[in-house]
Amino acid sequence: MDWLALQRRYPSSSGLTSRTLRLLALQKVLDGTQYDVLPYPFAMERSPAGEYIPLSQRRPSVRTNLCRTVVDEAVSLLFGTTHWPLALSLDAKTALALNRFAAEASLQPCMMQAALWGAVGSVALWVEVISDRASVSVLGTAYLTPEWDRDGTLLSVTERYVVTGRELLANGITPGTGGEETRYWWQRRWTRREILYDVPFPVGEEGKPRIDSGRTVVHGLGVVPIVWIRNPGGDGREPEGECSFEKAIDTVIEADYLLSQAGRGLKYGSDPTLVLKTPDIPEGVARQGGAASALTLPPEGDAKLLEINGAAAGAVLSHYRELRQLVLEQLHGNRMHGDRLGAPQSGRAMELMCQPLIWMVDRLRGSFGHNGLLCLYKMLCHFSSVLPGGLDIGGVRYRDLDPGGLALHWPAWFTADEVELQPLAAGLRTALDAGLLSRENAARIYASAAGITDPAAEWIKIRTTQSDVTEEFGNSDHDG
Repeated sequence: MDWLALQRRYPSSSGLTSRTLRLLALQKVLDGTQYDVLPYPFAMERSPAGEYIPLSQRRPSVRTNLCRTVVDEAVSLLFGTTHWPLALSLDAKTALALNRFAAEASLQPCMMQAALWGAVGSVALWVEVISDRASVSVLGTAYLTPEWDRDGTLLSVTERYVVTGRELLANGITPGTGGEETRYWWQRRWTRREILYDVPFPVGEEGKPRIDSGRTVVHGLGVVPIVWIRNPGGDGREPEGECSFEKAIDTVIEADYLLSQAGRGLKYGSDPTLVLKTPDIPEGVARQGGAASALTLPPEGDAKLLEINGAAAGAVLSHYRELRQLVLEQLHGNRMHGDRLGAPQSGRAMELMCQPLIWMVDRLRGSFGHNGLLCLYKMLCHFSSVLPGGLDIGGVRYRDLDPGGLALHWPAWFTADEVELQPLAAGLRTALDAGLLSRENAARIYASAAGITDPAAEWIKIRTTQSDVTEEFGNSDHDG
């Protein structure tokens, strides 16, 4: 069974587009639930009626989840604790405000979740402003439909999916005609001025939707408060980029079933079935388990054990290792084995060993950094200008934040060790003496290599310390 055959088993509701069904199927792979639709466990070889159950109808007992593993590694290297980028700006107040917002709003785990969900092709960030305070929520895009103008600016985003009358009542919404089991279309639309909620209407009763004025919100921000992030690759005119793991799903399915069959075979080898050919044992006697669970066949007096030998088990494991390597090559995953590292490795050595993964994450920095986090920061700067009271960040009001020169400073992939820091410091000193580098950039480069999470704050501390020392010695010289 391949990925196309498995997708055809997923239920599809009327009214859902092929794009929605594809994204929902890819999300199942990311969640590890792609086999839950199959009706039988892997160990169940025969139905209650005695009919053989094909492998394509059985859920594998081993799930490698290699697709999720590679995505998790990429997300950690993209927005992990030591890999979070800092906001830089020509205006020091803007950089301070945006970095403070990232800390106050817990933006790092939010962006990690966005990068995880966005691996299927796209993800959306919804920025809500309540009492001049902004918060960010992550939205899956399977039920979202965006619309752009010719300049690529977002015009609107529509959310549409099916709910039951019971779910509407649980959220305080009285459904229209029909009972609790009636299925309704839920729909809302974000525009540059407001968030429009439609009155839920039963599935099959298509018509012009009616606006629910009681729940419609007028935000008046002048922009759609959603940042749409595409995964790398794909056509820029489409809502999605390429899925990060779709090309390897077939190979992962093959590996899951292979390991499941190998495990089943090893269990048989530990408890083999005894086959007897003799007329002396009545039919149906030897059914107790182990060697007693025998197959009684017509006479001719013979007995043997049905089992798998060690050579076959080794061949299966060797084949799986090849499949695993193929998956990691397709997904640009980390092929480094921890048990092969005899001693702590330097930062440069770690980069060389994880080079394919770094290449992939470098592309993700463009999508989720420049086209995601940076767009979010620019939107916050816009909010600080249109909100009458300014933007409240950590109890401080910021007005008219200037997005000019806004950029992201990414830390080093891996922290350098002492052996690497010494020549780095000497090289930076040489560049400073030659006038090829400013002291601020040299301090940031060294701080990033040393694993300091906030190089900009470290440079401020250095300047403050130098100012204090200069003032102290200057006063002493003057007094003398």
